[in-house]
Amino acid sequence: MPGPDDLLDRIAALVLYRGVLADEAGNLYQQLLRGIVRNPLDRLSLTDLFSRLVRRLLLDRRLPLGIDPWAYHLADRVFFDENPFSLEAEARPWGEIPAALRRQAEAELSLLGEVAGFGLGRLAELLGVGRALAEGFGGSTPHDEDLRGRLARSADWADFLPELAEHYVRNGVGPFGRYRAFRWQRREGRGQLVPVACPDPVRLSDLVGYGPQKAAVIANTERLLAGLPAQNVLLYGDRGTGKSSLVKALVNEFGDRGLRLIELGRDELRDYPEVLAVVRGRPQKFILMVDDLSFEEAETEYKSLKSLLEGTLEARPRNLAVYATSNRRHLVREFFGDRPPPGDEIHPADTQQEKLSLVDRFGLRVRFLAPDREGYLETVRTLAAGRRLALDGRDLESEALRWALSNGGWSGRTARQFVDSLTLG
Repeated sequence: MPGPDDLLDRIAALVLYRGVLADEAGNLYQQLLRGIVRNPLDRLSLTDLFSRLVRRLLLDRRLPLGIDPWAYHLADRVFFDENPFSLEAEARPWGEIPAALRRQAEAELSLLGEVAGFGLGRLAELLGVGRALAEGFGGSTPHDEDLRGRLARSADWADFLPELAEHYVRNGVGPFGRYRAFRWQRREGRGQLVPVACPDPVRLSDLVGYGPQKAAVIANTERLLAGLPAQNVLLYGDRGTGKSSLVKALVNEFGDRGLRLIELGRDELRDYPEVLAVVRGRPQKFILMVDDLSFEEAETEYKSLKSLLEGTLEARPRNLAVYATSNRRHLVREFFGDRPPPGDEIHPADTQQEKLSLVDRFGLRVRFLAPDREGYLETVRTLAAGRRLALDGRDLESEALRWALSNGGWSGRTARQFVDSLTLG
């Protein structure tokens, strides 16, 4: 087993997986190794660095029992690291990855396995501190341990290179491998993807009714996943009918097939070309969600959206489609003043048609209408049955109708809120 000085030399030689140690825990680990090599008698500083490293690692709530936290942390970083090898493995079959790149990745994984082996247990033994804590990291191997756990326990990580390559193909690398939902936000004048660590867990099975609408949207999404031309979609209609929930449910349903969701606010529509640059060429498929889309009469952002959906020199990549939701079919508010009297304008219909044409840029338009009384009650009954609420049918319906009178009328959202109130109570 190499010592701290040898490990530092090996870490400095990393090329592909260099980013694995470029985080807070990796920096603390390297500082601790350098301190052991250069100032082995400075026990106070070494103990402080060790304690900070342990605390940083233990903050990770995903840490499984029975594995050295440092080894598991490294395995997790390797699992999602975005580097020349993982990007190649994500995009092409194993046999098409250059042999030199595979050999380099294999050598670096072997090195990282040695670094993982010099974990908290070895450090605690070397420093004479934290032994009680370190001894708790041992344990038996669970029968359902995932690839990360097996990698962390292994003596030679190079043996896992083919399995890692398969993982990169199935799940992706970098943020697109770790997360399925994102928001596009501007920070310090620059747009960037911000992962959503805890997205809405809604599933398609949770959405009651609207069978034809769901089928149309799912069919279009299946085309996107298959690499076929998919339409931009406008989901419009009455409020509370599940338009946004349907879009969010898609990523929960098809995330394991490579579907990713990016939420783009109306004020960030001009950043659309930047979003394209981020996703173009990636093997994942992306839904760009623009929620609650509408424009007031004086606003001109709709012109940008029109040219972005169609009409720019840059083609929309085949791995992305825009799914917009709105409570209005005509996305730009129109007034009678937009219809000038005869003789007031040479082409009097142009102003009106320019505003109405935005909806034409969506190849698939799906309408959602609020349910009638019976449709609302059916939604309530279905949701209540799913929650196994023990209520008399008549009592349930009468309470549901009373709830609707004071909470927005008959809609799927109102039905869900009513059932939630019963569940919480």
